[in-house]
Amino acid sequence: MSEAIIIKDAVCSFCGCLCDDINVEVEGGMVKRVRHACRLGSSKIMGHARMESPMIRKDGKLAAASFQEAYDRAAEILLAAAKPLLYGWASTTCEAQKKGILLAEEVGGVLDSTATVCHGPSVIGIEEKGLPGATLGQVKNRADTIVFWGCNPAEAHPRHSLRYSSNSCGRFTPKGREGRKIIVVDVRETRTAKNADKFVRITPGSDYEVISALRMLVAGKGETVPDEVGGVLKADLADIAATLKAARFGAVFFGLGITHSRGRYKNIDNALSLVAELNSHTKFVIMPMRGHYNVGGIGQVLAWSSGYPMSVDFTRGLPYFNPGETAACDLLARRDVDAALIIAADAVSNFPRATAAALADIPVIQIDPYENPTTLHSEVVIPCAVVGVEVEGTAYRMDGLALRLRKLVDCSLPSDEEILRGILESVHKQRQLTANGGA
Repeated sequence: MSEAIIIKDAVCSFCGCLCDDINVEVEGGMVKRVRHACRLGSSKIMGHARMESPMIRKDGKLAAASFQEAYDRAAEILLAAAKPLLYGWASTTCEAQKKGILLAEEVGGVLDSTATVCHGPSVIGIEEKGLPGATLGQVKNRADTIVFWGCNPAEAHPRHSLRYSSNSCGRFTPKGREGRKIIVVDVRETRTAKNADKFVRITPGSDYEVISALRMLVAGKGETVPDEVGGVLKADLADIAATLKAARFGAVFFGLGITHSRGRYKNIDNALSLVAELNSHTKFVIMPMRGHYNVGGIGQVLAWSSGYPMSVDFTRGLPYFNPGETAACDLLARRDVDAALIIAADAVSNFPRATAAALADIPVIQIDPYENPTTLHSEVVIPCAVVGVEVEGTAYRMDGLALRLRKLVDCSLPSDEEILRGILESVHKQRQLTANGGA
């Protein structure tokens, strides 16, 4: 029996926190124990039942195939499509994302990420207003006032509070939770709200109005604020505004509760304006609570490659970006794409019903370690190694900091990058054969 090895300070590839203090015990080439990770991260690192072999649909059923056969069939589908969609990219490496952009350019497709159905409005709002940001380390070490708006890190990012925000002990915040004021704004009481000094329950869809009222109170124009805004009394809003202005260093974290309520990206625009105005009185930063561990990375890679952070259309021979037109759900709702490659995402589970139904009517290529509802609609299924466990790579934390994920155990399956390279090479070969008359 081989001796157990302890790998220290590994990076957890589950959520946008990318916790980099994980200790993993490996024995016999398998992960035996995970320390410091939350239950969600530990479950991913420990692993579970997964797909072992590529599959191609034949006579209506998925049948086992070789990797090369899967690459060739995927290339056939992409080359035969007039406008293929390449979607997902949030749970894979930046290196794979770069290969995906090359593939999208080669086949003349549209490349979109899961951000369009989560923090896409945040991206648009930040483009309009700019982001007064910081690293999570700065928040941990300096923030004495923290606002969680429309997010619930206690359940979505379990170690966020203890490691980076409300309950963490930093260089200038040695008392941790005791030395901080925590405000939670949400439409319902969450586990995060139970840890707050003040929980503000607002009427669903009233985020924009409540933020506007706070802006007026911060600016000293309280006389223009009604007695109640969004289900919150003016006196309570005035108390919150005073708390924010009195902070030495404040941080606002916001989630899908604000990006997907009435107002969408204008809510973010307004929140960014509130933080900018607070910076006239003290130091304040704001940060989106990104979900998948590298959803920030695809935005970065797309931006430096094409100039746009998501929903990039390469069908014209140059990058084109127009949210509402080039986003995945919009394209599928209009039946404007005729093939799809889904990588590191489960589109069928997360898209609206009409757009998920549209996927069933076109050939779908799936690249994922695990079977999910998208698998049932796929023409080609290619299993891959798990990033941060079986293969290394680069990912961006929710604060925009790039971290290197390590390989912990060996795996016989190829990485996402290798799979995309294989499909790209097959595209080139099939193009060459066509150019040579099929000889």
